[in-house]
Amino acid sequence: MDDASDAAERRNELRAPIELKVEYKRLNAFFADYTKNISRGGTFIKTSKPLPIGTEFLFKLYVPHLEKALEIHGEVQWIVTEADVTVGTGDEAGMGIRFVYGVGIPRDEVLRTVEKLMVDSLGQRLYTRLMDRAKDGEQTGGQTGGQTGGQTGGKDGGA
Repeated sequence: MDDASDAAERRNELRAPIELKVEYKRLNAFFADYTKNISRGGTFIKTSKPLPIGTEFLFKLYVPHLEKALEIHGEVQWIVTEADVTVGTGDEAGMGIRFVYGVGIPRDEVLRTVEKLMVDSLGQRLYTRLMDRAKDGEQTGGQTGGQTGGQTGGKDGGA
């Protein structure tokens, strides 16, 4: 697994398991894959052909009940290859993506949508409890609570 040694420390957002269709372009070819989970800071895209670490790209996230897909800029933070899965150092091939916001990028819309997806996935009560625990962890300088990971190193998403 590439760039995994401090991934758990880099992650600072609560994750919710969810499978959503994502589309992106790579070397003049279009790809359609699915997310494994999502947070306010990023997502994990399941794919057997992850992009190189550091790659910035635009992807479309298809969310049920939205008229059109969300277009989000992301940056590959870490990858799990098929070889990693074969030798047991990763659970599922793919790439951890950090959302990247700039001028004209609908940050508030993305955050509202992701938060709603997390509530729908976890339930309002659990989501609220985990977010409160995460805030307590930030205030005490500890690790963010509620982060369980299926990937080696406890990481399932972006930043």
